[in-house]
Amino acid sequence: MKAKIYIKYKEGILDPQGKTVHNALESMDLKNISCVTIGKYIEMDFNNISKNDADSITEKSCRKLLANPNTESYTFEIVEEL
Repeated sequence: MKAKIYIKYKEGILDPQGKTVHNALESMDLKNISCVTIGKYIEMDFNNISKNDADSITEKSCRKLLANPNTESYTFEIVEEL
């Protein structure tokens, strides 16, 4: 079992790295991109636990450490590996 966690800035929070990348893409004549945001992607592997337990551990990890609740939002999915 694995958690795939996606963290990005909340709406209205300045993303200087995203803005820099957006400007660089435009300078390379890559047009029609309205916005670029840079975030974090984190994977957590679990051994022999239920999907509910993996969900709970992932939620607590994001809330307590992985994401800054003042500036970032997060989503995640729990997937079973074959």
